Amino acid sequence: MFMGGLVSIAAAVLPPLAGLDHRLLCMHMVQHFLLMTIAPPLILLGEPFLSFRRGLPSPFIRFVMDPVLGSKSTQQLAEFMCRPLTCWLIATAVLLGWHFPRAFDLVMQSETWHAIEKLSFLAAGLLFWMPVIRPWPSTAHWPQWSIPAYLFLATLPCDALSAFLTFCGRVVYPHYLHQQLPLNISPLEDQETAGAMMWVFVTFAYVIPAAVATIQLLSPSPTYFQPDPSDGSAGLEEVAVQPPSRISVEPA
Repeated sequence: MFMGGLVSIAAAVLPPLAGLDHRLLCMHMVQHFLLMTIAPPLILLGEPFLSFRRGLPSPFIRFVMDPVLGSKSTQQLAEFMCRPLTCWLIATAVLLGWHFPRAFDLVMQSETWHAIEKLSFLAAGLLFWMPVIRPWPSTAHWPQWSIPAYLFLATLPCDALSAFLTFCGRVVYPHYLHQQLPLNISPLEDQETAGAMMWVFVTFAYVIPAAVATIQLLSPSPTYFQPDPSDGSAGLEEVAVQPPSRISVEPA
């Protein structure tokens, strides 16, 4: 999972995609999709924080890392940053903010700002997927039913932006008016393709984990049988087990 996330980042920032994003808006959208929607969940599913902790020297973990992570201020900051509302607001602000025409043109004219944009998309994506995946050492302080609602609400700003790009009937970003587009497509057709791609890709990327979370929520609790010690016999007692919302991984 972790290596898949790194490969997704490499695909977004290296050629040929890195060269096409200045010529085609649809390729620019693919780049954003990889950095914000594909790479972050794969990286978090790979449990990078746990692997990093296990690779450090034991004295450093015992006397430096554990006291810092266990401090009240660190826990309060982590709890605030991992709240679904906080993650949703930051991810939405990053997504919409960089798609304003002035901000978009600034990115297209400066490699420095383009790198900042890519980093912000990746950071916002990691933060957005934290409440859904909850890698170690994060913990959930919200009900499980809120995750499908969280993912559904996340599609709304993406749908609004993609619908605007698809149906506005004019080229929103002047940068692409002066580019020689391949395949003899017009800048408006390129923009409509980008909006449609964003609409479809983001919807599936959020609906699939929302459906998985909903199935887990509605699934009946599995049962197992254990000996009943009260009668001293080999009788079996049926015990219901509540399935966890996610497998918890704790450090050894």
